[in-house]
This record gives sequence, structure tokens and C-alpha cells, in this order.
Amino acid sequence: MRGKKALLNSAASLMLEFVTVICGFIVPRLIIGTYGSEVNALTSSISQFLSYIALVEAGVGGVIRAALYKPLAEKNNAAMSSIIKATENFFRKIAYIFVGYMVVLAAIFPVLVNKNFDWAFTASLVIIIGLSTFAQYYFGMTYTVLVQADQRRYVTSFLHIGTITLNAIMVVIFIKLGASIQILKLATSLIYVLRPLALNVYVKKKYNIDRKAKPDNEAVAQRWDGLGHHIAYFVNLNTDVVILTIFSKISSSLALAEVSVYTVYYSVVNGIMKVASSLSAGVEAALGDMIAKKEYENLNRKFNLYEFVSFNLVTVLFSCAGLLIVPFMSVYMKGITDANYIRPLFGYILVLANAMYSIRIPYHSVVYAAGHYKQTRNGAFAEAGINIAVSAILVYFYGIVGVAVGTLVAMTFRTVQYVFYLSKNILNRSVKFFFKRMAISILTVVVSAAVVHFIPSFGTKSYFGWVLYACAVGIIVLTVTCGIDLIFCRKDFIGAVKVIKNAIFAKIKKKK
Repeated sequence: MRGKKALLNSAASLMLEFVTVICGFIVPRLIIGTYGSEVNALTSSISQFLSYIALVEAGVGGVIRAALYKPLAEKNNAAMSSIIKATENFFRKIAYIFVGYMVVLAAIFPVLVNKNFDWAFTASLVIIIGLSTFAQYYFGMTYTVLVQADQRRYVTSFLHIGTITLNAIMVVIFIKLGASIQILKLATSLIYVLRPLALNVYVKKKYNIDRKAKPDNEAVAQRWDGLGHHIAYFVNLNTDVVILTIFSKISSSLALAEVSVYTVYYSVVNGIMKVASSLSAGVEAALGDMIAKKEYENLNRKFNLYEFVSFNLVTVLFSCAGLLIVPFMSVYMKGITDANYIRPLFGYILVLANAMYSIRIPYHSVVYAAGHYKQTRNGAFAEAGINIAVSAILVYFYGIVGVAVGTLVAMTFRTVQYVFYLSKNILNRSVKFFFKRMAISILTVVVSAAVVHFIPSFGTKSYFGWVLYACAVGIIVLTVTCGIDLIFCRKDFIGAVKVIKNAIFAKIKKKK
């Protein structure tokens, strides 16, 4: 049952990321083409600034999931209700804090951005874009954590798919109607309010939560350690845009449009990163269940498989991304002349930085499943500090490339730190396994790039030509990856193939 839930969660998460990537290509291109690069940069910057309050979602959410694994495994409804009550109280406080933060940001953000936008225009966008975030904290965050801990992440994934699709449809309709950017963003914000409301209905029908239960604040005592843990996550995702926004105001050599360039590239890389992380969507809760039941031998065996599959997935996806991102931008941004979107060096560094983040996913999942937040908190703060310091220094000399380098340095540090901590404190396994997989991944990338160099580009000036080229690149990278795995990791490769084959046949047999 645990395996089936993990498979369903991973499949739903993969579908979500596929829809997110597709809609993520459609919406920004429409906004840039209709309102211009500076308006796209403005809305992206606002979203990034607002997202800083969301760091409590991941930090606290992970801690609460870890606290819920045991009562859910033991079907202890009283303990579960007490944790849910404490969680609900906490997130509602955060919702009120967010309102204050949003009002302050609406007042000061217009001062930070280009003078092409007046104060009322920018302030109104801050309030409008922030509406959906408030609704998520006040109505939906607690129940999101609950269904994820209960290995039902697919529920939130399907709800998210629905709202993202509806959002893209509404963007197309409102642009066709000639709506202003404020009206467009108001309509899409209201769509996202529907998601937490629908989740409320599902949870009330599925779970018997005692609304009068006494809050168990002790069970979520590590929430502030979890918050510190995820400061790094949000800093690494948002520091680059924040620094570019601030420096575009104080430096004549850096335009606000650079934020648009960054967000367009990042939307592509982030889509790839989310596909890579979709594997963990179905696995983290299963790992937490094993730890709660003290199945350590099974945990080590499953982790080895998880690590192998994750490394290969990251290698294939990001090798393809590195080889295809610049040709894609040439087609995707064709006809846009208010900013230079063809930035090969920036694209390569950004791809590498996010590949380093994605490599840590298996280690990150086990640390979270075990609830080791306080023990790994200092590494999170160090990562955040490295990113801010390096990015702030290098942006002055190298602009958009400098902030990408800062992210790469920070993510590399944190990934290695995770590996050493996990090896010594949870799984008790040698770090040589990690470095062996890294060496194999680097070899795969080098060989793949060398082979791709000799194939024709199929005239990548059109989407059709790019798709043909992408298919050829994908086949080459996948073939090289499998070939190198058979040479250096034959046992792991055969084991992974058997697991996948058994899962597929079990599904077919069930349908019959």
C-alpha cells in the first residue's frame, strides 16, 4: 500500500510539473508580448518579495509532517487532532503577519523600482498579487500538510493542476479582451483562492478531526528550526531577483529588464528542477513511515535505489537543459527586442546551479523525514549567507551572471553538507557513494555534449526544428546515461529496472 501511494503521489506530482512547465511557457510570453519586459519584471519582482513570507510554509510544514507520521501510522486520531489544532493556530498567525508585511511592501516597493511606474500602479499590484497567498495561509496550509503527511499528496497536486490550467486560460481570455495588468492579476489571484477552499471540503469529509482538541505545541516544537532550515531554500530561490531589482535602481548599468531575463530563464530551469523533485513527492512520506516504524535496513535499501534513480533523472534532465536552453530561447523570445534574452553563459551557470540543488533531493528528503531540523540548521544559515554575499559582490562586476554564480556556490556548499551529515548521523554510509555518483554524472554530461556536438541542429529557428533537435538530444543523453550506468553501476541499474517493471506489471494486472 505504501509503495502504491508513493507511485501515485510521484505520478500526480510529475503531471503537476508538466502542466506547470507548459503553462509557465505560455503565460510569461503572453505578458511580455502584451505588456512588455519591464511589466513582467515588475510582477515577477513583486511575487519574489511576497514569497519571502512563505518561507514559514516549507520550514514549519516539514516539521509538522514529521510530527504527523507517527500518529497517522498508529491511527491515533486524538494526537493527530491536537497537532492539527496547533498547526492551524500557527498558520493563522502567519496569515495576519502576512497582511502587515503586504501593506508595508505596498508602501515601500514602488520606491525600489523603475520610475516608469507610478506609486499607485505598483502598490495596487502588490496588494492584488498578495491576495492568493493570504488565502493559502489562512484556509489551506494546515490541511495541505496533513494530506501530504498521510501520503495523499496527489490530492493537492490535482487541485494545483486545476488552478494552474484555469489561470492560463484566464490570462489568454483577459489579454484578448485588452484588460489592464491589474485586472488580469486580480482575476488570476481569485482563481488561486479556490484551491484552499476546495481542500477544506475534502479534508472535512475524509478526516475526523476533533475541533475542540487541545493544541499540541510540543509536537511542533522544532518549527523555528524548520524555519531556519528553509530560509536557505527561499533565499536561494529569491535572492537573485531581489538583488537584481535593487541594483537596477542604484546602478545605471543594470536595467530592470534584466529581472525579466532572469525570470524567463529561471522559469525553464525551475520547471526542470520541479520535474526532478517530483520523485520525492511520493517518497518522503514513505521514508518517514519507515523511520517511525524503525525499519532501518529497509530504509537503507530503499534509499540506495532512490539515490540512484534521482541522480540519473537529474543527469538526464539537466544535461538536456544545458544543451537546449539557448536554442530554445532563440525561438521562444523571437521578436522581443526590449531586452537581450540570448545569454549562453548565464543560462549554463543557472542550469548547473539548479542541478546541484536537485542532486541533494534524496538527502534532503531523509533529513526531513527523520525530523533533524535543529541539527542541520546552521548549514541552512551558512548557505543563505554565502548566496547573499557572493551575489551582492559579483552582481556589481558581472551583472546577471554574478548572481547566478552566487547561487551555484551556495547550492554546492549545502549539497555537500547534506551528504556528510546524512552519512554520519542517519544512514551511517560512506560518502564515497555520493562522489562516485557525481563522477559518473560528470562523465555522462561530457560524453553527451561531445556526441551532440556532431549532430545537425535541424534549423532550430522554429519550434518544429527545435523539437526535432530536442528529441535527438534527449535520445543521445538517455542512451549515454544507460550505457555508462551499465558499465559502472550495473547492479543498481538492473535493480531499478526490475522495480519499475514490477510496478508497471502490477498496475496492468490490477486493471485486468
